[in-house]
Amino acid sequence: MKDGAIEVRIYNLGQRLQDYFSALYFFEIDLPDGGSVADCHYPDWAGLHFLADGEGHEVGLGDDAPQIYPNCVANGPTSRAMHVKLRHSRSWSLGLSPVGWARYACGPASAIANKVVDAGNHPAFENLAPLLDIVRQDVDDPDGTADAIKDFLCQARPERNPHEAQVVALHAALRDPAIGDVEGLVEEMGVSRRTIERLASRYFGFSPKLLLRRQRFLRSLGKFKRDPQRNWSASLDSQYVDQAHFVRDFRSFMGMTPSEYAQMPHPLLDGIFIPRLAEQGANPS
Repeated sequence: MKDGAIEVRIYNLGQRLQDYFSALYFFEIDLPDGGSVADCHYPDWAGLHFLADGEGHEVGLGDDAPQIYPNCVANGPTSRAMHVKLRHSRSWSLGLSPVGWARYACGPASAIANKVVDAGNHPAFENLAPLLDIVRQDVDDPDGTADAIKDFLCQARPERNPHEAQVVALHAALRDPAIGDVEGLVEEMGVSRRTIERLASRYFGFSPKLLLRRQRFLRSLGKFKRDPQRNWSASLDSQYVDQAHFVRDFRSFMGMTPSEYAQMPHPLLDGIFIPRLAEQGANPS
């Protein structure tokens, strides 16, 4: 997708990596007179963002004061909106799924949930920090860089985490729109509530109850983004009691009302909203 001085490219990581990471994104921002472009990202899994060249990203989570990260920035799993501002730059973003966290990250996801950090210096991301050098090797060849990133991720893949199968099963259960409470997760997975709580904290970053709330919110947001002409009431997930219930969740997760969000431009995310929300379990209808 290209829109004037903003270009976004989406790269498929292939079968060997698709379960561990979301698609790979390349952003090129070239605005006149030192301008900037801002966007607001919905709650998501962990992500890493590497600056190939240009000016550093300005990032803030929820009501936190934004900071400029000159080289590489990462966020843990989030339950709040992430505000980003990009100036003249070329950069790469890579999302890390819960099973990707189990395989590639270090330590519990809960320790970095709702936090933004310098990925080059944080122990959670030490296996992925070398990507910064890769994206800076040939900044004028994004396609070649994407291939180099994929090669690195395949070659540097750590040993399989013994809990990966359970993480995948929990992720699938969370995305099932028929499951609305923790008891439903317990029944679907056939394990104890305590086991689900441990898995959720370590690999997903939050309690099962919060994760279920986040999923129903994202399913609703996904429906709206597929067809912005429909109103929010027509986009509500079946797990919501009424629109007031949804509005409370929207304020909690995004820090604004649905109407305020709908009026915002999304120059960075418009081209990737639908595939990313599909990964989050947003309903296709």
